[in-house]
Amino acid sequence: MKTMPHTVLIADDDPHIRELLAFALAKAGMATVEAEDGDAALAKARSHNPDLIILDINMPRMDGLEVCRRLRAASAVPVLFLSSRDDEIDRVLGLEMGADDYVVKPFSPREVVARVGAILKRSNGQRAPEAPAKARSHGRLSLDPDGWQASWAGTKVSLTATEFQLLHVLAATPNKVFARDEIIDRLHGPGFAITDRTVDSHIRHIRRKFAGLGALDVIETRAGIGYRIGACLGPAD
Repeated sequence: MKTMPHTVLIADDDPHIRELLAFALAKAGMATVEAEDGDAALAKARSHNPDLIILDINMPRMDGLEVCRRLRAASAVPVLFLSSRDDEIDRVLGLEMGADDYVVKPFSPREVVARVGAILKRSNGQRAPEAPAKARSHGRLSLDPDGWQASWAGTKVSLTATEFQLLHVLAATPNKVFARDEIIDRLHGPGFAITDRTVDSHIRHIRRKFAGLGALDVIETRAGIGYRIGACLGPAD
């Protein structure tokens, strides 16, 4: 039975970049839709229901950060940011809004395709080999890999695919402190070039989502070393 190709929305005001990425993604067997500004990106995200959105930060009419914010109000569609080298603050903001990854311009189309593929595998439920594929419970935290669903004391918490897998990796070995490089290897495989700041941003975003339920001990920071799963007990009753 023939499977439908993944659809990727490419939102960038530079037609050359859109053409370059559309060609590279088509060679990888993916269908593409293009948008030249933020307004068009939102409209096409709603009308085409893409499997992933490549989103430039600096776009006319509505920048990529605002597009991501509006998308996240109603959708968990994976987002890969494109950014300039001097946009570090915006990249971090984007990751904290729930973007899955970012690529810095100028970039290699092959790198973008590789990152798109890695994100789609996670969002489609194809876990990295190191992540055990069974449900986890730790304190009040529960993780269901089959449904990619996290919950705290029975209340569901909406996580992106990257956030869920990161939390699952930590919960799988509760006594282990993971260095940032080790977390990157578990999520993406060895040699995948993303910065420590990306991991920190995902951690902050996970903590913020659980904090609304009073869960302030989900992830523990070990200064100078990395992260491990917290006690996940919440405040004393």
